[in-house]
Amino acid sequence: MPVFKLIACEILYREVCAAVAQSANRVDVEFMPKGLHDIGQAGMFDRLDEALRRVDESEYDAVLLGYGLCSNGLVGLTARSIPLVVPRAHDCITLFLGDKGRYLDYFHGHPGTYFKTSGWIERGDQLDQIDPDSIQHQSGMDSSYQDLVDKYGEENAKFLHEQLCQMTRNYSRLTFIEMGIEPDDRFERHAREEAARRNWQFERIRGDMSLICRLLDGPWDEDRFLVVRPGYRVAASFDERIVKTEKTR
Repeated sequence: MPVFKLIACEILYREVCAAVAQSANRVDVEFMPKGLHDIGQAGMFDRLDEALRRVDESEYDAVLLGYGLCSNGLVGLTARSIPLVVPRAHDCITLFLGDKGRYLDYFHGHPGTYFKTSGWIERGDQLDQIDPDSIQHQSGMDSSYQDLVDKYGEENAKFLHEQLCQMTRNYSRLTFIEMGIEPDDRFERHAREEAARRNWQFERIRGDMSLICRLLDGPWDEDRFLVVRPGYRVAASFDERIVKTEKTR
């Protein structure tokens, strides 16, 4: 029986646990905190590289990453003595939708969409879990209006609040991805209420567990996964493949 180590973002917690329970392989899982991409490429790389170095590779046949490229946070991660398997995904939404093509089609057909899943809601909604080292925290994006007034004065606070909230103005739709592993409708209701509060359109779409399950089960077809052999590292490909390998020096 193959034995794998999976290092995954905690927003995939319910989906990964469901997939592990059904997998024919033995999969040991380590979940990393939500929002690593918010601490910048170098910060995310350091946290994931540290996790990889803690793995006793003598116990496993491969290390699996439950991540997309995520703002290039995976770039530079290196396979040491066993393969490193990475989904071909720009970010976690591909993992929830099961296919990078489906994600791109939805993205282009529904601009201004903000996605939610059970994990995004229960593992720290919005910016609740942002680390003090995060870009958002350093720039004040997680500050309330009163925080900005106290720190910069009312005139400056008004300008900063308008600028820092600009990102939400690009959204007009909230799409809840239902994965089929939710215990009830509490997460959908939460997403609906948030969409109503922001005066956004709401849509529920069905997710697809196949990419997550195939990551755990194999085989890893080249179209959907990058298998990094020992002595190679992850690089961005800047094309439809999303990621590629390059030899370490």
